[in-house]
Amino acid sequence: MSFLYPDYRTLEIRRLHSSTVKACIGLHPTEANLEILPDVLALIRKNAHDLVGIGECGLDFTPKVLGNDGDKVKQIQRHVFAAQAALSVELDLPLNVHSRCAGHHAISLLKEAGVKRCVLHAFDGKPKYARQAAESMGYFFSIPPSAVRSPEKRKLISQLPLSSLLIETDSPALGPTSKDRNVPSNAVIACQVISEVKGISAEEVAHTTTENATKLFKLSF
Repeated sequence: MSFLYPDYRTLEIRRLHSSTVKACIGLHPTEANLEILPDVLALIRKNAHDLVGIGECGLDFTPKVLGNDGDKVKQIQRHVFAAQAALSVELDLPLNVHSRCAGHHAISLLKEAGVKRCVLHAFDGKPKYARQAAESMGYFFSIPPSAVRSPEKRKLISQLPLSSLLIETDSPALGPTSKDRNVPSNAVIACQVISEVKGISAEEVAHTTTENATKLFKLSF
């Protein structure tokens, strides 16, 4: 099943480098498909012991993704996301959530599904929704290197406590410049931006965000 190849490859890399690589697999909203959903859910359930989370999954309501049949695409995305949210609760695995142009909608669905542990990556919704989700549900929000060039991401950082933040790269996307390919080593740039916005040391940011990730994904080193 070629559509599952990336997930199988992720699991293979995880097993080859089990001491350093942690894995999540899931069905991304831009690939949401009701026909393949059962196979993805079955693969997650079968390999749950090798996973630290489910995702990326979520909602993407950008015009390019919705196309000319937006209502139908949204309905399919919601169904696929809700199914993975339910599996997250069943397996006690956190979600890695994509919520482009759909931040409030994604948070509402997560709450309705009873999801207790999740990270919303590169959140582009209103900071007030993020703050409410962090305060009422304990959700985390991860900051990419692109925050260095994004007033919106800086505003998000300023309105969330450090205890609710993680660091990500989203490589090869969301790099410090819009033209260059992003790489994992740019995580330090996200750390530096959080440090600058909050007026604290990069060491404190690195320490606390690592603790946050360890808590969310139940990591052990």
